[in-house]
Amino acid sequence: MILNLPNTLAFLRLLMAPLLLWLLAYRDSSILQGIHTSWLDYFAALVFVLASVTDFFDGYIARMLNQITTLGKIIDPLADKMLTLSAFLGLVVLGRADVFAIFLILSREFFITGLRVMIVSEGRDVSASWMGKVKTVAQMFAIGFLIMDWPGGTLLLWIAVAITLYSGYEYIRDYIKGRC
Repeated sequence: MILNLPNTLAFLRLLMAPLLLWLLAYRDSSILQGIHTSWLDYFAALVFVLASVTDFFDGYIARMLNQITTLGKIIDPLADKMLTLSAFLGLVVLGRADVFAIFLILSREFFITGLRVMIVSEGRDVSASWMGKVKTVAQMFAIGFLIMDWPGGTLLLWIAVAITLYSGYEYIRDYIKGRC
């Protein structure tokens, strides 16, 4: 079944990504005029948290109910990338995220996504690694802190950069050694 609950959750995340970008980057739009910036931060954080929760549950439900589909294997990582891309771009526009840190994270994401597509095309399995999951959590914490403009957000971002680059190194190393 193509439109099962896990895929529906991933599609919802796809829709939340542009909403998040709009809440962060287009605060001067006429629709948002008159809304205090702190409320825009709360709304953006709420959208981000809801989207992040769907990321956990779509995979969990798919495995638990044996509803893993080819569409889900494509949509889930795409939705993840769109969500983080929208958050990071919005945070750069707000001046809350260092553009070089975001460049490093996005460069790794594009490169490893391409590598994973190549590995899959060779008929090999390329499930997310443990460090890849840690990377995702680190990025989510950094994004949350930066959206709310809390102290420590920049430090968390650079920690996420380090973890992101290291997890990318692991993918490359494992590919070279034929482990994936």
